[in-house]
Amino acid sequence: MQRTVNRKNKDELFRFVFGRPDKKKWLLSLYNAINHSHHENPDDITITTIESVVYMSMKNDLSFLIDSTMSFYEHQSSFEPNLPMRMLLYACMVYSKFVKTKKNRISLYSGIPQVIPVPKLVCLYNGKKDIGERMVLRLTEVLPGWEKSDIDASVLMLNINRGRNKEIMDACRPLSEYSNFIADVRQLYSETGDKDYAVETAILNLPGDSEIRLFLESNLAEVKMKCLTEYDAEREREIEREQYREVYLTEGADRMGSLMIKLKELGRVDDAFKAAADPEYRERLFKEFCLD
Repeated sequence: MQRTVNRKNKDELFRFVFGRPDKKKWLLSLYNAINHSHHENPDDITITTIESVVYMSMKNDLSFLIDSTMSFYEHQSSFEPNLPMRMLLYACMVYSKFVKTKKNRISLYSGIPQVIPVPKLVCLYNGKKDIGERMVLRLTEVLPGWEKSDIDASVLMLNINRGRNKEIMDACRPLSEYSNFIADVRQLYSETGDKDYAVETAILNLPGDSEIRLFLESNLAEVKMKCLTEYDAEREREIEREQYREVYLTEGADRMGSLMIKLKELGRVDDAFKAAADPEYRERLFKEFCLD
């Protein structure tokens, strides 16, 4: 029987580990490592994650307030160029709720400039596409025609695959352990096809004094479920990508020809002319249509 993947729950293991109110010390460690800060009190963090979002069935992995900064953290196991748009929408929803909270005393129609937290958008990425140590995805560079937009959103994408971003990993032990755990689960599951064995063995591979080992062991059933959901979601995306290529990459056609066919089907004639003359714009369209 084919398993149905709940896309709204994908990558929830990250939020399950780092988004818990009783484990704010791990989130604080992660924040300090990314921002080179030295906060010591986990209670300085106010978690602002929206647990239930009806609009477009979207849910952000984690958002929180600390030090006059509203941070939005996403974990992704696949490279998704639409991430800046999604995170912009997440941020709008969180800020809308924030400004309406009476205790914040914010009036959008006041004659006095209102002070709101500075947004910071971060994606912790451990997919197969090599992005180097880090890269920045910008809304105005991803969406065709948005280079003249008055609105932009920049997402800092950090590679948290095992062996990458050593400085951050050394500064945040829970993240380093999480990275090693996920890498072991993937490898063991791929080799054996046994979910239970993969998760249990990956936990045992963590050091005895590991910060997250006891937590994973204590929540073993849920950890197994979330790992399998993420693995299946990742596999489903790969299948969709292959099927997309089969439809639009006809035998003997190169990427450029396939791009022109797709743009013609969508009536995007201007984009076709621009792609032919502008290599950078053409590369953006390749990414948009999964032709990279």
